[in-house]
Formats: sequence, structure tokens, C-alpha cells
Amino acid sequence: MTSPRFGRVLTAMVTPFEFDGSLDLKMAATLARYLVDHGSDALVVAGSTGEGTSLSEDEKLALFAAVASAVDVPVLAGSTSADTRRSVELTARVADVGVAGVLATTPAYARPSQAGIAAHLGRIAESTALPVMIYDIPSRTGRKIAATTLIDLVRSHENVVALKDASADLPGAAHVKAVLGDALDLYSGDDALTLPFMAIGAVGVVSVAAHWAGDVFTAMVRAAEDGDWLEARRLNEVLAESCAFESSEAYPNPVPTKAAMRALGLAVGDCRLPHSAADEEIDARAARVLAALAASRG
Repeated sequence: MTSPRFGRVLTAMVTPFEFDGSLDLKMAATLARYLVDHGSDALVVAGSTGEGTSLSEDEKLALFAAVASAVDVPVLAGSTSADTRRSVELTARVADVGVAGVLATTPAYARPSQAGIAAHLGRIAESTALPVMIYDIPSRTGRKIAATTLIDLVRSHENVVALKDASADLPGAAHVKAVLGDALDLYSGDDALTLPFMAIGAVGVVSVAAHWAGDVFTAMVRAAEDGDWLEARRLNEVLAESCAFESSEAYPNPVPTKAAMRALGLAVGDCRLPHSAADEEIDARAARVLAALAASRG
């Protein structure tokens, strides 16, 4: 397995807010340092877990700068939206605030053709010299990126170097990886599928639960890389409750993650609408998940 460009365990970081809903840049820097100290090789900022759709462009730039200046690991900027023109304009600016790469998501809601997806992502890649990670998450966007589209994007844009795959399509991901080899760093975009993704050639995970279980993810990925599948399976079982907790119909991501951070003493605030505010039930569940994880560590 080659050394991945961004590391093996990347955390899709939540965005902290003050009580009034304004951006809390001081806490963002504190949280970033905490995550790096607890197993994160890199951070993804203003993605779906970071409530990127609820942030203005000025807020995103300020957030990117605050996080990038707080840590020494790569920071990937969630600088794209369904608007190609605005995505290109913002992506062209993010290199100036110190980030190491870009997370480019399939355009949501518009549901374009594969040709449209390719053109959208291609123009984003062409707008920057930074390395680009493509994010395929059809449950949020309504469109799956076809294997041929991904392969063509990587072959035609030298800075498209990674894929965060949250499609649950393991055969498709295996095909893409087999065709592209080391030209593409494949990451699981679904915590619960990290272990099977490692089995088909993924280099690691872009994780939600790594907010509180980063060390366990690191150990599991390392065990899989070393071929110690019994240990990797054991650690996967340790992570099962955390993976189940991170999102549900009643409490979708990132509501549970923010509850877990509050339980750890990190005042990241509530989510912005359209996510509903947390309540006593999710805060209690977060405390139970963290206690169970601590017990599993001995």
C-alpha cells in the first residue's frame, strides 16, 4: 500500500457555533487541535458534517483560515456547491488561506447527467493547483458518479488525486481502484464500511466518528494495512456502536457528533437550521456511547 497524500484517518470536522448561531472561530481552532491530538491525519472543513450548506462564502474562508493556521496537518476545504460558477470562484480563492486541498462534491439537487457532473467537477479542478478529493455521496446529492466518469476525471486532471466514496458501492469502488491504482487514493466515506473498503484497496477513511474514536480508527486501518485482519475485525466491532450513533432519522449527522463533542467538554454549540437543536435524549446517548468506548479501551 502506498503512502496516501492526506494520511489515513481524516476527520470531517463539525463547525462550531456560538449560542447566537454565529461562527465560533476560536473553538474551531481548539477543536482542530483536539482532533489532531486524537488520531486525525488531516481535517475536512465545511463539508456535509461541517454544515457547509449553511455557511456563507465569507464564513467558509474565515473557517478555512482559522483551522489551517491552528494545525500542522493537511486541511481540505469544502469549497463547492451545486452552483458551478460559485464553486469555481470560491475554490480559486482557498489556496490563499493555507489549505492543502479541496473537497469537491457532486452537485446536489440539480441531478445533472454524467456529462454535467464531469464538466462541473472538471472546472473546479481546473480552477486550482491544489489537489482535489472528489466526494461521491448519492444519498445527499441524488446522483452517483459513474465509474467511467471518475476514471476520466482522474486521467484528464492531474490534481484529482483522491475519492471519498460514500456510495456504498463496493464493487464499483473496487473497479475504479483496480483501473487507476496509485493514481487515486480511495477513502471510505462511510465509517461502518471502512473495513471492507480497506479490503478492496482503500488507504483509509474520511470519518465522522473519528471525532471521538480517532485512535481506534487509526489502529483498525493500521491493522488492515499490516494484514492483521483478526485485529482489524475486533476493532471494527469496537467501533460498531459509534458508527450506529453518528446518524439516524431522528438525529441526523452532525447532531450526534456535536452532542459527543459537548460530552467531551468541547463547546461546539448546536447546529444551524435546517437541523433541529439537540435535546436531552441525544446528549444522554452521546454520554453512553463515549462511556462504552472508554470501557472497551480498558
